[in-house]
Amino acid sequence: MKIAVSLYCYYQAIRDGRMTLMDIIPKAKEMGYEGIEIVSWGDPHDKMLQAAKELKKQSEDVGLPIIAYLTGADFLKNDMTEQVDALKRDLDIAAVFGVNKMRHDSTSGYGKDGKLMTIEEALPIVAEGYRRVTEYAETMGIQTMIENHGYFFQHSSRVKRLMEAVNHKNFGWLVDMGNFMCADEKSVDAVKNAAPYAVHVHAKDFHYKEKGEYIPKQRWFPTIGGNSLRGAIIGHGVVNVPKCLEIIKVSGYDGWLSVEFEGMEDCILGLTHNLTNLKEMLNQ
Repeated sequence: MKIAVSLYCYYQAIRDGRMTLMDIIPKAKEMGYEGIEIVSWGDPHDKMLQAAKELKKQSEDVGLPIIAYLTGADFLKNDMTEQVDALKRDLDIAAVFGVNKMRHDSTSGYGKDGKLMTIEEALPIVAEGYRRVTEYAETMGIQTMIENHGYFFQHSSRVKRLMEAVNHKNFGWLVDMGNFMCADEKSVDAVKNAAPYAVHVHAKDFHYKEKGEYIPKQRWFPTIGGNSLRGAIIGHGVVNVPKCLEIIKVSGYDGWLSVEFEGMEDCILGLTHNLTNLKEMLNQ
């Protein structure tokens, strides 16, 4: 598996003024990453298209391929047709980047009335949205994906149900080995459920505290069950990353492995250690 890095991992350096958007691809290449994953930063469509052209040219000049495009969506809060049309415009951006995979979100679980829906109510709506988008994306040679994040479709059994409900060869799972902890699942067990559907993989680690423990205010956030997590350098947290990698390899997956770093350490330091540790794990 080749190791890529997510664009958003460098946002800390952009916020503090050390880097600009156009500094990220050269920096990732310098650090030794083999690819980069682009995450939408929310600019209007025309600005995103222009930036996509500039970043694509830069990636070709630098020799660092863009491997995937990730964007948001919500099929419950938004009108279905409007949301599908918006995602078609996102696919235009993905095509400019030259990628063959696009992840888009599903829902936060809340409907247009602001009420939390049950999984039974939400599943057919979200499945319809994903199916409509992936059918269109297939004509462009782009595979669409869901990632296990966002709390609502995060538990492996829920995402698996969605995969089965969409039931389309162009639709796959972006398996984030760390994010299962947000749903209070053990990553190793969840990755076993997810691996057969994997078309892209995120490597991520977390520090963990149980409900009732003292939780510092610095960068900790709650799980669904009231426990707490904080982003960690890969190998420093509690996610059994080597075992997750082993399960994914045995499943037959041999695609990209994209680093997501959400720790409070300096992002360049964290991403340097993430790459070193992940390489060691892959070589074991």
